[in-house]
Amino acid sequence: MTGMSGAAVTRDGEALEDSPPCSPSYDVTGKVMLLGDSGVGKTCLLIQFKDGAFLSGTFIATVGIDFRVRWRQIWDTAGQERFRSVTHAYYRDAQALLLLYDITNKSSFDNIRAWLTEIHEYAQRDVVIMLLGNKADVSNERVIRSEDGETLAREYGVPFMETSAKTGMNVELAFLAIAKELKYRALWQPDGPHFQIRDFVESQKKQPSCCSFL
Repeated sequence: MTGMSGAAVTRDGEALEDSPPCSPSYDVTGKVMLLGDSGVGKTCLLIQFKDGAFLSGTFIATVGIDFRVRWRQIWDTAGQERFRSVTHAYYRDAQALLLLYDITNKSSFDNIRAWLTEIHEYAQRDVVIMLLGNKADVSNERVIRSEDGETLAREYGVPFMETSAKTGMNVELAFLAIAKELKYRALWQPDGPHFQIRDFVESQKKQPSCCSFL
């Protein structure tokens, strides 16, 4: 559970000599789930994080994709109603949930409240939740303002940011923030440093680039 110095560790756990020294390490145990309606970009976001690539085109509906990376186990889930019972079974094991909506799809945003209701019903009480407005690169098709996402996130007391699985915008930051929160909880001591995930996210979003260590 240490930060990187020298060679960086990639998402597959391989050391790369030409990686920037500020690349974060994700050597943190836990299980993360990606949730949201079908088509909001959950699989694309995960592939962008894992491989640094964007896969365009039509995907077969996701039931569950288990990506094991060095820092944790990440589950990509289906948004279709017929798969919800499968998803519910995995809620209780998750330490963190990334809840996505599509900024070009109003119904995906409107359904966030229903997703949060399910989370509160099935997930652990102290689960880490982050709200992500995905597809921020398609600004000309935007129907959900960033301010709307901010307002909803404040209402539920969760951190928020907009992301782009296509360009990679804030994808690394989302997972880094989750990892830092889980590490803080695992190593918490009464007289230790204090960490607030929402404050961290807000401070990093104001910077031109993110170069933080765990």
